[in-house]
Formats: sequence, structure tokens, C-alpha cells
Amino acid sequence: MPTTLKKLRLEGFNNLTKTLSFNIYDVCYADSDEQREAYIQYIDEAYNAERLTAILTDVAEIIGATILNVAHQDYDPQGASVTMLISEEPIAAGQISNTASPGPLPEAVVAHLDKSHITVHTYPESNPQTGISTFRADIDVSTCGRISPLRALNYLIHALESDVVIMDYRVRGFTRDVGGRKHFIDHNISSIQNYLSRDTKNRYQMVDVNVYQENLFHTKMVIKDFRLDDYLFCIEAKDLSEREHQRIQKLLRRELSEIFYGRNLGRNLEYLGG
Repeated sequence: MPTTLKKLRLEGFNNLTKTLSFNIYDVCYADSDEQREAYIQYIDEAYNAERLTAILTDVAEIIGATILNVAHQDYDPQGASVTMLISEEPIAAGQISNTASPGPLPEAVVAHLDKSHITVHTYPESNPQTGISTFRADIDVSTCGRISPLRALNYLIHALESDVVIMDYRVRGFTRDVGGRKHFIDHNISSIQNYLSRDTKNRYQMVDVNVYQENLFHTKMVIKDFRLDDYLFCIEAKDLSEREHQRIQKLLRRELSEIFYGRNLGRNLEYLGG
């Protein structure tokens, strides 16, 4: 059982800034112009500004924040952005738990504070030489006060199902109690993984890089089960020759591995999943 911190009596407002940076990657094999066009069209429909706004609205509700302003934009030829200014609602925030446990799933789902916001930007791209297309969405949830963006993490991973997920969580600044003592964090955390549900942990391979003394937490994860049909667009694995099957599978595994490790890999290195 995680230890619950004793409730702090503060001198004034909680000035801690908690920021979750969350990057997802969706990888696809789309060799022809027609396949790439169909993939980009799918991405634009699945992750347009309207749907992203709905997802971020759910995030605000989960963490107990009030939406003050929304700006959203779809781009030509592709991509979208959404920015929300949010505030902490004092009564609701008092009922929000910051214990290290998963938040709600998608189906279960005020006073003005500066520097509280939620943003998302999408970046579709493709490599016509290899046929690999990669979609990236960058989400930042930054709160000022008691509420923590980690409560929305479990929801985001389920709402934006992806092949690779890179997460950073940082607590900045300090708040002061009535005795004048500074507090640089107001909740226990040993890993971002504590906020993920069991089914998510079972689906992904995960690695942590944490700097506890600096209140910096980093987790990256890559999908465990690899089914080629999940990565093909407008074609099926059964229609490929054995040679093409192996070639495309190797390309996709390489792409996933390079994104996960954050570097280009040599030709002879083993990729994730064998």
C-alpha cells in the first residue's frame, strides 16, 4: 500500500507546477501513394481538432480542472493543434486523489490560476523510400496547484492507442507551509508506471529513467505483441509473399525500436520483438 502524505497546511496558495509531457507514436506500412493518402486521411479523421478537443475536455474533467478557453486548428495538408487554458476548482480539487494508482478509463469518464494548460499537436510523416509512415502526437498537461495531470494518464493511453509512448513528469517550484518550510513536492511518486492500469502494463514493454532528487520521472513503453496486419494499410499479410512479409516486418520492427531507443540502429542489431 502506498504511503499517504499528511495533508499540508499551507501559508498561501499551492505554487507547485506539475507537468506531464506525453508523446505517442503510431507506425504503419503504406508503400504506394494511394496507401499513404488513405493512411493520412485516416489519421486526419481519427485525430482531428474536434476529436482532440473532446479528449482534452475529458482530461480536464478527470483532473478536476475548469476549462477557461479553447483554441483549436486543423492544418493543410495534415495535422492539428488544440490549446486549453484551465483552472483549479477549489471544491472539486479537494476531492481529487493524488495517490499512485491508475486513473479512470475512457468509458468511465472556478478560480483562475495562471500557467495551467493542456495542449496537443500532431505530426504525421512518411518515408516513401521504405513505405513507413509514422504519426506522432505531443500532449502537455501542466497544472498549478494541488491537482496532478497523472490522474489522466491512464485515460490518455487508452484514448490514444499507440505503438510507442514516451512520458515525462516533472514537479517544479515549491510551496510553503504555515511554519515557513518549503515543500518541493506534495505527493508520493516512485514511477509513472504506478498510474497505469494492469492491462496497459501487460500490453507494453516499459523502461524507467528517474531522477528522484530532482522530481523528474521518465517512462517509455513499446507494444509487446506484434501482428503485421495491425500495421498494414489497404493490404493484408496473407496477400504478401513470405519474402515481402519478412522484409516489411523487419522495417516496422526497426522503426519501433529506433523510436523507443531514440537513436538510429545499426543493420545487424536485434530489434524489439526479435
